[in-house]
Amino acid sequence: MQYVKGDILTHDGFKKGYLGFEKNRLIDLRSGSPPEKPLAKGLIVPTFVNSHTHVGDSFIKKKKIKLPRNVEDLVAPPNGLKHRLLEKASEEEIIDGMKTSIDEMMGTGTSYFCDFREDGINGVYLLSNALKNRKIGSIILSRPQQMSYDKNEVELLLKNSFGIGLSSISDWEYSEIEKIARHAKQGKKIFALHASEVVREDIDLILDLKPDFLVHMVLATESDLTRVKDENISVVICPRSNAFFNLKMNLKLMKKTKVDLMLGTDNAMLNIPNVLKELRYLRNSTTVFSTQELLNMITYTPRKALNLDDCIHGPNSSGNFVVLDRKSLKSVYISNK
Repeated sequence: MQYVKGDILTHDGFKKGYLGFEKNRLIDLRSGSPPEKPLAKGLIVPTFVNSHTHVGDSFIKKKKIKLPRNVEDLVAPPNGLKHRLLEKASEEEIIDGMKTSIDEMMGTGTSYFCDFREDGINGVYLLSNALKNRKIGSIILSRPQQMSYDKNEVELLLKNSFGIGLSSISDWEYSEIEKIARHAKQGKKIFALHASEVVREDIDLILDLKPDFLVHMVLATESDLTRVKDENISVVICPRSNAFFNLKMNLKLMKKTKVDLMLGTDNAMLNIPNVLKELRYLRNSTTVFSTQELLNMITYTPRKALNLDDCIHGPNSSGNFVVLDRKSLKSVYISNK
């Protein structure tokens, strides 16, 4: 048996102790010191969940072109630069870029990622292709090829994905997005969307869609966030992406309203999809959150929101874990690597 020792992050906070494991399966979890020298010491946490990615645009990063620092010019559908480049790219090029991002996540302790897939059913197939023979969990949220509702298309998307992930209500005819959201809910699938990223959007219209979670909420007011909290809806924040576009989140307001926060790396053309780097960036740029609160954003909170169950539960659980250096929060041991 092998051991790691330190402060173990549980649902109830950090508890000092050690883990004993064999072949990535936990055998022992208790307080005190292990019977043998541990492989690593530090903060012992569940493997990570990257709650918001766009891995389809990974290939763009390899082009090393100067990207506009305006959300509408770069990523807004259907005419943002990203979408124009996706339209011109070959399937091989897109899949190769996806594989690079997936391998990065696997190698840095991420066990699940939630991807907003562009390009209709073909986009779902491309990501499914890239995931072959790769041991990582994926929550694929698809979207229609065109910015309109087609019953047959949405039914096909829902059969081949975990649900629907859309851009903001500002991009769509609201009646179309209503139909898509209703269809997803009827199929008991996830419905999520970007919200109040560049402009504050009507929170009533957003909540009427009954989203499972929202992405960004940069310009949300205290009232907006309180409403979201009251509806038990989680919010994914993407600090490095927001910084690229010079968008400033009101983190103090998010903390005050106690909205459940998750972390995502957003567009792979902007940032390597390493959610631990996202966490460290957030820690270095604000003192609003404790280390425990930050780590919950990439472990327990997204697992609850996305109905995942692969945490450190105790002896004989299969939960994988990462050991982090206490000061730098860099990985010193990854159990599933």
